Amino acid sequence: MIKVSKLNKWYGKHHVLKDINMTVDAGEVVVIIGASGSGKSTLVRCINFLEKAQKGTITIDGQVISHKSKKLHLIRREVGMVFQHFNLFPHMTVMGNVIEGLVYVKGMPKEEAIEEGKRLLEKVGMADKADVYPSMISGGQKQRVAIARALAMNPKIMLFDEPTSALDPELVGDVLAVMQQLANDGMTMVVITHEMGFAREVADRVIYMDEGRIIEEGTPEEIYNNPKNERTKEFLSKIL
Repeated sequence: MIKVSKLNKWYGKHHVLKDINMTVDAGEVVVIIGASGSGKSTLVRCINFLEKAQKGTITIDGQVISHKSKKLHLIRREVGMVFQHFNLFPHMTVMGNVIEGLVYVKGMPKEEAIEEGKRLLEKVGMADKADVYPSMISGGQKQRVAIARALAMNPKIMLFDEPTSALDPELVGDVLAVMQQLANDGMTMVVITHEMGFAREVADRVIYMDEGRIIEEGTPEEIYNNPKNERTKEFLSKIL
């Protein structure tokens, strides 16, 4: 579903991603871990073409994609993204946020979009908040709305960039439960997270990044219980 080959990204002279090679199969949940500044978010943003890599290729669902691709907007629809800080539209209700893409990107009639919006809000446990504004709900609730909004485009892939790091600890569980349900439903997912319990429970594969490189990857058991690289061991010793 995703293939990244020899991906390199610079910000000026700063080499952020260094020869990244990575694949994600359909229905697979891949969790990326690593310290701040290791290149995790930049990698995910490159996969969704929010950032432009200078070298290498990205293949989504069998199609090699670049910023020059005429079908880039169509590919973007297949890749949902959930951000650390929700990025909801403050002037729209919860329902308005969820159906925005359905109405204005997919051209769905508004009544039909609202029915789909109700189904998605039900899925993330937010049906009772359809008519309120983002300022009136908690961070965890905002993040669940953001997930519903991403799902509205019926993506084949979901990317999560530290979806719980801006939340109070007691709100994290509800968001992770929604993500776990998506994984159970067979959604292809790439998740950047510091929630090691979630990674252990839900991930098919864990990737450890450091200084712009993939240092080690394997099953959660392999990475957590028997890391082979010294840098992986050092990182995990600080957080587990």
